[in-house]
Amino acid sequence: MAQRVAVNDAAGVKRTSRVRVAVRLRPYIGKQDEKGEGPCVRGLGPQTLEIINWRNATETLQYQFDVFHGEQTTQQEVFLSSVKPIIPHILNGQNASVFAYGPTGAGKTHTMLGSQEHPGVIPRAVREVFQLVRVQERDQDEWEFSVGMSYLEIYNEKVLDLLSPSSQDLPIREDKDKNIIIPGLTRTPLSSFSDFHAHFVPASLNRTTASTKLNQRSSRSHAILLIKVVKSQRIPPHRQLTGKLYLVDLAGSEDNRRTGNQGMRLKESGAINLSLFTLSKVVDSLNAGAAGRVPYRDSKLTRLLQDSLGGSAHSVMITNIAPEYKYYFDTFTALNFAAKSKHIVNRPFVREMVVAPMNGKRAREEQEAGGSGEPQNKRLKEGKRAELPSPLHTHPHSPADSSVLDRLLALEKMMLGSPERERLNLLKTVAQSRKEIQKLKEKQKELEEKANMFNKVAGGQSGVVGKKDVTDSDAPLFRTDLNLLHRKESTAAKPRKQQAVVTPLQMSQVQPLQQCAMVCKPSQALDKKKKHIQKISEGKENSSMDPSSGEEVNWESRLDSSLLEQSKTKILQTLNSGSLKELKSLQLIGDKKAKLILGWREINGDFTQVEDLKKIEGITAKRFSSFIKANILSAMGQ
Repeated sequence: MAQRVAVNDAAGVKRTSRVRVAVRLRPYIGKQDEKGEGPCVRGLGPQTLEIINWRNATETLQYQFDVFHGEQTTQQEVFLSSVKPIIPHILNGQNASVFAYGPTGAGKTHTMLGSQEHPGVIPRAVREVFQLVRVQERDQDEWEFSVGMSYLEIYNEKVLDLLSPSSQDLPIREDKDKNIIIPGLTRTPLSSFSDFHAHFVPASLNRTTASTKLNQRSSRSHAILLIKVVKSQRIPPHRQLTGKLYLVDLAGSEDNRRTGNQGMRLKESGAINLSLFTLSKVVDSLNAGAAGRVPYRDSKLTRLLQDSLGGSAHSVMITNIAPEYKYYFDTFTALNFAAKSKHIVNRPFVREMVVAPMNGKRAREEQEAGGSGEPQNKRLKEGKRAELPSPLHTHPHSPADSSVLDRLLALEKMMLGSPERERLNLLKTVAQSRKEIQKLKEKQKELEEKANMFNKVAGGQSGVVGKKDVTDSDAPLFRTDLNLLHRKESTAAKPRKQQAVVTPLQMSQVQPLQQCAMVCKPSQALDKKKKHIQKISEGKENSSMDPSSGEEVNWESRLDSSLLEQSKTKILQTLNSGSLKELKSLQLIGDKKAKLILGWREINGDFTQVEDLKKIEGITAKRFSSFIKANILSAMGQ
């Protein structure tokens, strides 16, 4: 297991490193100013410069930095004096950072990239890294090196991978050792400078650029190139040193009144200026020296530069300025920012890991995987395949055999939790549903037999009913129901009046008798109806006595089959198409049951028969019988 080893200097105190600041003044572009006043900035020496006061040309403001590069300074001189001294720290397990700062059109991209004839800081720094690697590989046989690169841009506060243009906005994370990482960022291994050039040039073309009034090819994003060097020891104690080089080309601050930005260019300019303003706040917080919060997280740029400013890297900032008077305020602001940045102190340390010994091939696989553990997982899988075919040949008490048995048990548990088990449970549920359907069919057949028996009994009693001067056979049945309702009074409290949703049966023969009952004795009929509903709710009238024989008879047997079926059809129609209010108006159906009916209807569709109501949760066979009786008799009593 890898372990981080802290490294201190000989005195036992952590080494510190101040941010080195270099200022580069670019030459004039085009003709001199119309007033012929010359440049607003000029150098006084290798470290000092002065800028003319805009309000009083006789006064100047002087600045002193680590290095000042005048108009005639070459790319080679900038690299040798400012950048090259910090590169050897990378091979010793430390981080280094170089970033260019300044207003738009001041020459930042030229300083970092350069041209084919005059290469800039980035190609020279990478070439220097490979030269140092070759020298150490030749002089130190016990060490081996691996070099990789990543390239990204921050465009409109989005982190985009330039080596993989199809990728989306990448997140920025912090690991347990407070290192800033970007999950999903492409890391390309490099073997030589030509290999780097083959990947870097196409990726640079993916960077977002556009034309403004001040710059024909203005960078619209911050570009960050990361070079990672891993130095591994072949012999014990197998130390591993990891160093990173950050090469940053910042987009320039813009004055939209002079650049003429509109639309998308204006939005890009706002994002650039906001990130640079956050960078200025970070520098102010670091210079304050208080224990307050440093706003690294306020911008993705400062989040990535956290290691370079106030972190653990050897940092160099190259501030690019322009001599023209139209850039005066931008130059003045850039010089003030550079003057504050040179007081920032970083605390570099060696990132050293002690790793387990590995074979040459294993070590190369581990380095290519970036320490992710993929080769080890692959070896475990291959060992598992080799052990599974012949588990009986190993000793039953050996540790290897016990681990194999544990894996087999885990595999068996996974198989039991697989979709096959879900399929078996589904088949079991279908079988139970079929049994319930079969029971419902048998019950339906039994009810049909009772209905046929009722028809025969009703035909034999037609002569007795004829004494009431009613010609229709349905009328005596209605009169019989009224007598039964009047026969027994209830002592319980009267329930609240409910209205049935089922409309009165459209029977022309019943209407005269119904009207007579309602006109002659309206209060008595209403009282009988309420008493009958109350008896049904209490479950006391699931059966009644035949007045002629004194035997218990089912209430359905006293109704005509056509009348019963017509009532059930109307109830079924309400169950299938009724709203929540209409369902609640049914007898013995409250708010909860009405919502359950709507839910069942949404899942399973319409009710095929009234008996399907038993499938609703809480509606038993006894409650269903009371529901049917209450609603049919209520409809007939209306």
